[in-house]
This record gives sequence, structure tokens and C-alpha cells, in this order.
Amino acid sequence: MGVLMSRRQTVEKVQKVSLAVSAFKDGLQEQPSTWRRAEVGGMRQGTLEQVVQEGEEVLAGPSQPEESSASKAAWERLRDGRGLEPEEFDQANRFMLPTFIRPKRELHDDEPPDISLEQQEQVLNNEMCEICEVWTAENLFPCRICSRVYHDGCLRRMGYLQNDNAMEVMETAHTEMGWSCYYCDNLNLLLTEEEMYSLMETLWQCKIIPETCLTLDNFLHYKHLVHKQQFKWPMAKAQEEQAALQFSALDPNKKGHIKWHDFLSHESIQLLQKLRPQNALLRLLTAKEREQARAAFLALDQDSDGFITEGECRRARHAWFRKHQKETLSCNISINHVGPMLESSPASSGSSKSQEKTPPAMEQEEARPVDWPGFLRENVAYILAARPNSTALHLQPPA
Repeated sequence: MGVLMSRRQTVEKVQKVSLAVSAFKDGLQEQPSTWRRAEVGGMRQGTLEQVVQEGEEVLAGPSQPEESSASKAAWERLRDGRGLEPEEFDQANRFMLPTFIRPKRELHDDEPPDISLEQQEQVLNNEMCEICEVWTAENLFPCRICSRVYHDGCLRRMGYLQNDNAMEVMETAHTEMGWSCYYCDNLNLLLTEEEMYSLMETLWQCKIIPETCLTLDNFLHYKHLVHKQQFKWPMAKAQEEQAALQFSALDPNKKGHIKWHDFLSHESIQLLQKLRPQNALLRLLTAKEREQARAAFLALDQDSDGFITEGECRRARHAWFRKHQKETLSCNISINHVGPMLESSPASSGSSKSQEKTPPAMEQEEARPVDWPGFLRENVAYILAARPNSTALHLQPPA
């Protein structure tokens, strides 16, 4: 009879092999390096490690070995989608962090997925904790995006549940507001290895240091450089104003800077929009997200003809980005499953002034019919961007 291994045992075995490989690589790095950029079609992992090494050399000079080591570690964590390193944990009281495997594009990803409006999907959470694989129903915290569930004790031992946010998770995990697990909270884990290489190369060229906060000047300077690299001409004034609005959305508490995690989530979803067609993005939606989108569309389709207006579609788009209030929300309106609307959105009462004296062309655009597949395609990026627990808006919808 074979020996069955739990997921945690398998992860620990893989990590031991990874540590051995890392030790071997460290030994090779002591020898004179002859790194060359991998040719097209070569191993992408090599190019990722090269970006890590080059980023360390550029962002930290040779006269600062400690800073150089810290910078290199930050680039490695960025590449691998990790948080704290295992060696930073007390092994007697902590679980080993999981090894994240980046997704790979499939041949059929660009084909339209079959997401029916009439046929609802059965959404069920897992029965066992994702970390320890033990079932204790009354103490499990479900993710609002995927089907994974967790014990609060396991989250603490993984380092994902700290004292300052433990109570908030406990209060929100079983409410309509919900809580995103550490997989779904990190939009960067949606990127493939090739896409992650592209993002790292851009950050390195623009001299963005991983795990640091960005001020408005830093953010706008970065956006200007990225725009010029892509289009070969400077960013227009209107685009700069839109970037400033995005910075404000990423800084909801008006602290004057945005956190690295929020910046990385914003850049990850921006890159997904640029590199993948909408059909490929639709395949990233989970069953829970599809059900939320279905409930939003049916709530807007009052006459049940399978169409809503462009104005209603835009209002639903804004609705994805308002974080749920702490108090209990009404369940009488299906769109509340998506979330209440932004105060600055066209759907809010405070924006009634913007609806006065609407030009005829805008009225015609507002009345444009949108069917269910079109509703999903136009809103999929915003649905994905709403995954993180942070109060920041990681993809600001246009007004």
C-alpha cells in the first residue's frame, strides 16, 4: 500500500528541495558570473533571476552590502510572489509559507468562455482548512472570492493574521462584506512568469524599489516613464490628471503615499489588461464572482429582456469599488452583493448635478444596450481589481 502525503507535507518536501537548489545557486554565485540575457524561447526563470540580480546592482551600490542584500531579497520576493521569508519565522511556532506556482496560459484561454445568465452555479466552500486540512466547521473562515476556508489559528501561524487585523477578519469573514484569503488578496499572483518578468523589467528600468511606498511625485514620474517607453511620446495633460486621480484612489486615507502592496496590485491588473484579451480575463473569474456579476445584471435588467443600458453598466462598474460598510447591508436588492456605490459615481445621489443638462450625445451613449456577455467583458477587470482586502481602489473607473 502506498503512503499518502498531505498537502502540507508535500509543500514542505518541495521547499526542502528548493532550499537545496538555492544553496547550490549561492555556491555558483561565488564564482565569476557570466550571466547573459536568455534568448527568445529560452528558460524564462533565468531571465527572472537576472532581473533580480540586475535590480540589486542598480538600486543598491557595491559600497552598501547590507542594503544590497535587502534589495536583492525584495526582488526575489517580488518574483516569487512571497511575503516574509521562511527563515524570518520562528520555526517552532510557525508553519512554512506555501510555494506559489504562477499560472500558465492555455491554448483555449482566448476563446469566449460559456458563462450562462440563466443557469446559476452552485457555490460551495471547501470542508477542510486549506492549511492544516482539518475540518472544524464552526471555526473556519471562508474566502469571499474562492472556495478555500481557513482556521484563524492556522492563519496566525502562517503570519497572515496579525493582532491588529485579527478582529477585523473575524468580524467580516462571515458577513456580506467578506474577506479575501492570501491567494485572492494578491493580484500579482494572477500573472504568469512571462508577465511577471515584463513587470519586473519595467520596475527596474524606472528605478522603482520593491516594498517601498510611493508619493504622488514618484507615482506620476513612473507613469510618465512607462507611457514614454510604450508610446515614444510624453503623457498628455488629461492622462496625467487621470493618473493623479488613480493615486488618490490608491490613497483613500489621504496619507500622501500609497503602500507597495496596493501599487503592485494596481500595476498587475493594468498589465493583465494590456497583455490579455477580455476572454482570457473572464476565465480568471471564480464561481463566486460570476454569481455576483449575474446577480448585479439581473437586478438591473428589470424587464428581463437580456439587455441593460450603458449607463446602468457604468453604475455597476463603479459599484464594484466601494468597500462594504461595517453595518449590515440590505439584502433586498441583488446588486448589494456587488457592493454599494461610490459617492462620486454616476449612480450616487451626490452626483445628481453631473446628470443635469446631459448632452444629447451622452444621452445616446447612456442608452446604448449592453447584453450579458458584453457586461462581463466590460467589467471583468474591475471585478478582478476588487479582490484585495485593502480599502484602496486598485483600478479607478473613468467618470
